[in-house]
Amino acid sequence: MSQHNRRGILTMTGAMVFFVVNDALVKWVSTDLPTPQLIFVRGVMTTALLLALAAWMGQLSLWRSALTRSVPTRALVDSLASFTYLTAVFHMPLGNATAINLAGPLFLTMLAVFFLNERVSLGRWALILLGFAGVLLVVQPRAGEFNAYAWLCLLAAMLHAGRDFLTRLVPAQVPSLLITLSTAMMVTLLAGVWSMFEPWRAMSMAHIGQLFAAAMCLAAAYHLLTLSMRWGDMSVIGPFRYSGLLMALLLGYLMWGDVPNGLAWCGITLVVAAGLSLLQAERLRKQALLAME
Repeated sequence: MSQHNRRGILTMTGAMVFFVVNDALVKWVSTDLPTPQLIFVRGVMTTALLLALAAWMGQLSLWRSALTRSVPTRALVDSLASFTYLTAVFHMPLGNATAINLAGPLFLTMLAVFFLNERVSLGRWALILLGFAGVLLVVQPRAGEFNAYAWLCLLAAMLHAGRDFLTRLVPAQVPSLLITLSTAMMVTLLAGVWSMFEPWRAMSMAHIGQLFAAAMCLAAAYHLLTLSMRWGDMSVIGPFRYSGLLMALLLGYLMWGDVPNGLAWCGITLVVAAGLSLLQAERLRKQALLAME
């Protein structure tokens, strides 16, 4: 295994764990604070941390490189994904939300078909359909507010796939940390505008501490994810995206006593199996293309 793929695996796994811990912390705080307020406060903290890190690494002088069109576009898509996903997470079990969000690779494959004219075999289409069947088992379509949040979570998965697709379009000369910083700033800006239309609540030191911890996790997750997308071969490192699901199921049980029902477990299994199989199929396809050269 190449050094780039080893780094990609480590950064992908770390990113997923940090993302889930961040989700758990803000979900915990969401019982006391309005959504736009907590996202804005966490965003200010995250942006400050990333600015300090970028200054320490001497990358702020390269800020003009981040003005390329793909960077702010990616930041906007990632921001919309964050808002929709967190809104869903605040109203449904963490493990279920994480499982639905793992449909991202399925959407990513479809984006490659429509925008890169990539050919997909019948077998890969079957895996995509199998994965979406698993998503439906987790969502369990029915009338009611709870189910609406599950569909919102699926929309977030689509947006996350768009973000990952756009990451590949960012020029190599743009530092990963500045890409991460642009996303944090966009999230903070949009959350600040949103928070102007809802009353704020007083925050305790516990709230501030929890949001700061979430900000640290989010800053680390953003940066590690960007590095993994740029360093490694996605067919190799992609499976490690699912490491976050184990953490989400564990934290969901420990913090809220959430346990997926039988249908949800079946759906989670199908989503993971389809995602892993798609990544393996992509890996074999690339190996076959290399062998023909």
